[in-house]
Amino acid sequence: MPHYDSAKQQYADLGVDTDAAIATLLATPVSLHCWQGDDVAGFENTGGELGSGLAVTGNYPGAATTPDQLRADAEQVLKLLPGKHRFNLHAIYLDTDEKVERDAIEPQHFRPWIDWARANNLHGLDFNPTCFAHPKADDGFTLSHPDASVRDFWVRHCRASRKIGAAMGEALGTPTVTNVWIPDGYKDSPADRLAPRQRLSDSLDRVFEEKLDPGHHLDAVESKLFGIGSESYVVGSHEFYLGYALKNHVLPTLDSGHFHPTECISEKVSAVLMFADRLLLHVSRGVRWDSDHVVIRNDATSAILRELVRGDFLGRTHIGLDFFDASINRLAAWTIGVQATQKALLAALLEPAGRLRDAENQGDFTTRLALQEHSRDLPLGEIWNEACRRSEVPEGLSWLNEVKRYEADVLAKR
Repeated sequence: MPHYDSAKQQYADLGVDTDAAIATLLATPVSLHCWQGDDVAGFENTGGELGSGLAVTGNYPGAATTPDQLRADAEQVLKLLPGKHRFNLHAIYLDTDEKVERDAIEPQHFRPWIDWARANNLHGLDFNPTCFAHPKADDGFTLSHPDASVRDFWVRHCRASRKIGAAMGEALGTPTVTNVWIPDGYKDSPADRLAPRQRLSDSLDRVFEEKLDPGHHLDAVESKLFGIGSESYVVGSHEFYLGYALKNHVLPTLDSGHFHPTECISEKVSAVLMFADRLLLHVSRGVRWDSDHVVIRNDATSAILRELVRGDFLGRTHIGLDFFDASINRLAAWTIGVQATQKALLAALLEPAGRLRDAENQGDFTTRLALQEHSRDLPLGEIWNEACRRSEVPEGLSWLNEVKRYEADVLAKR
């Protein structure tokens, strides 16, 4: 506590309330993505390869191979993180002994996940239709497929996914965000860019036709700049989905790895939220391409979370992670990624916002820059450790000891 008291005073000298910052941090959930725990394998077997521009690198031992293993791994990670969080599932993570085709999945196939979330006091669950790793996606097209029967299949799958999301939200008392991402696109330049987008728009209209209670369920659509196998044209571009989302009152999804490597989505947040009611954010780390590296607290991550705080957008933004790294311990990857996101949020909450705005409004850009740089030198780590103490989770790097113990006792025996 003496270290915290000293750090608290340093921030107070700039007009920052560290206790309020910690309270906001602990009240802001992050949605952990299930696919980090098992390398996007899922628990069905339809004969489809991962494909669709998705590639998991590495072969670190200990990946989860059953729903129970994945839940146990996630529980261990949640014990290391301050605050109360969510868990994000793809449709291929159903927990059932039945052989179920994707357009026939139902809430009952995810009942163990709902029970687990309730038993572990999670903030909630989020959901995604899985429009890849399936024979009907092997040619790289789903909701915009030129074959109407294939489109119909994926429409039914997405409709079923929305009902599952709504059942999760109703059971847990917090809205599930169900996010639609598809891999559709061409490796080389197409002759017709319009027709696939017309087909996609029509398919989405059918997917979202049934109105669901927003107290239980929210819809989101996710864009991408390019993927492996769709380098020249992606049907669901940022412009397409932003227009569709605003017109149809669904959430636009901004994934920090789905744009040009030099383009930071922090620049888009305030522009989008001027016109959209809510936003889904996927925090990732692209390195030269959308390679889904483990999130770290780099300039891009810091800028995104800073923009959410400066614009007072936290209450309108759903924060989730999206990466998969099999080159290191998967639980460590989860923990590092969530902590990096939370620390970026905490740093943003600890900015001397009032003094920065005053300086800017007075045209005193010298003071603005000086305050921004000075803030970087203040003892963020001490405030983070206090947040961990208040949540009764490990401080500093001591969480790594718990991961190593779990690896020796559990992962190494798989």
